[in-house]
Amino acid sequence: MNPTHSEPLDYLVIGAGPAGLQLGQLLQAAGHGYRILESGQAPGTFFQTFPRHRKLISINKVYNGTDDPELNLRMDWNSLLSPDPHLLFTRYSKRYFPHADDLVRYLADFAEAFKLDITYDTRAERIRRDDDGFTVTDQHGHEHRARRLIMATGLSRPNTPDIPGIETAEDYSVVSVDPEDFIDQRVLILGKGNSALETADNLVETAAVIHVAGPHSIRMAWNSHYVGHLRAVNNNFLDTYQLKSQNALLDGDVLAIDKDPDGGYRVRFSFSRADEVVKELRYDRVVVCTGFRFDASVFDPRCRPDLVIDDRFAALSPAYESVNVPGLYFAGTLMQQRDFKKSTGGFIHGFRYAVRALSRILDERHHDRPWPHRPLDASPSALADAVVARVNCSSALWQQFAVIGDLIATAPGEPARYHEEVPVAYAHESRLTEDGDYFTVTLEYGPDHDKVDPFDITVRRTAQNSVDDAFDAAYLHPVIRHFRGGELLGTHHMAENLENEWHHPDVHQAPLTEFFARELDRRPSPAGR
Repeated sequence: MNPTHSEPLDYLVIGAGPAGLQLGQLLQAAGHGYRILESGQAPGTFFQTFPRHRKLISINKVYNGTDDPELNLRMDWNSLLSPDPHLLFTRYSKRYFPHADDLVRYLADFAEAFKLDITYDTRAERIRRDDDGFTVTDQHGHEHRARRLIMATGLSRPNTPDIPGIETAEDYSVVSVDPEDFIDQRVLILGKGNSALETADNLVETAAVIHVAGPHSIRMAWNSHYVGHLRAVNNNFLDTYQLKSQNALLDGDVLAIDKDPDGGYRVRFSFSRADEVVKELRYDRVVVCTGFRFDASVFDPRCRPDLVIDDRFAALSPAYESVNVPGLYFAGTLMQQRDFKKSTGGFIHGFRYAVRALSRILDERHHDRPWPHRPLDASPSALADAVVARVNCSSALWQQFAVIGDLIATAPGEPARYHEEVPVAYAHESRLTEDGDYFTVTLEYGPDHDKVDPFDITVRRTAQNSVDDAFDAAYLHPVIRHFRGGELLGTHHMAENLENEWHHPDVHQAPLTEFFARELDRRPSPAGR
């Protein structure tokens, strides 16, 4: 049927990937009118193709020695949040790095379990805005209307560098994944992320020479704590380089790619570590593995979102809304503009919590539904008990470190309000904090955590279970901050712990209670309000 609507829905969601499904379930549970538009024939179309070598780098640790669902979610990077405790990805695979096809099956079952309103084979080709909201025209000429629009398309457009001749190279999305097709060939791979090294690892046994090139040095996820940097599961190629197996990493810029009429390529390369020396290198194949970007081409110029980070992402407010197009929100990996290469907003285990936060922001802004909270005795010991309980189990704070935290709002003479999983940047500008003092509770790495060797025991020894050295902790640990009107008044770091257990009476509980006692005494008296 023609899905044109005379009255706009509350929400249109573009994309039925993990973020679109997560948001759809939450909007449906809240009773909002919504529809998800999906260009493919099933949910999770992206994962039917990517990653090309079919091994996910999102971990799937099934056996954690606990039956606590929150603790288990810390090690389950693929499940969506659900009221059904059995609808977990860990039931689909026991592999630590699972096959992408298992995620496709899981997403299809998630959509079916909640009977989500999804229109398939519906690709958004034009988006325009008017006084009533947004109108999306699909490839069939049908129009879909809603008061607000949420883009959950992910990074769907190749992020192709501006290099003369690059159009003659092979793209990661279409290049053969059969190593036999590369026997005795010289291969240049552009890019130094997981897709590039995943491709290189696949060719180690058959290619004669493999060069992996890019302008920046490789960053390892185990050092930066950003899971999008190179993962150990893809770093076998680095061994072959350092142990002299005819492979190499090239630091510098490709200036031009020339395809020879009789086959092969001539590539002009400027080496950044050799006084910008330019050399011409010959290859049989050139493969472009330089990632993806947000596709803003479908937007009418009058409602096209501003782009940032080399035009790869839409610029977002702390509420995940376009900074220049009111009512245009973003969900999923597009949310990572707020914490790009710092936290986990670009991955399911991070953005599932950001999407839940977005649903609560939408409820606050557009449906007069306050952020959920529980009342709490505003005594120092009660606040400390509540914080200790949360930091020792919460998956949201664990995954979205420094970005999403709990919020405790206090006012003299009144019970405190404990709000869970509030984006920290949003908290400072929201109505949640407009009435008085408040505390944020986050898990964070130390300020220079990516500049130290995480395997150096002296790094851990200085702050491990040490109250005095907690501020210098490089590893993940709880941080509690006291604000008034957005002004920072006090900060407390809880000592890090090898097994992430922050409940020692003397090391963790007592210092936190003392912090709350000191900070609560700094609040204005009721008469002064």
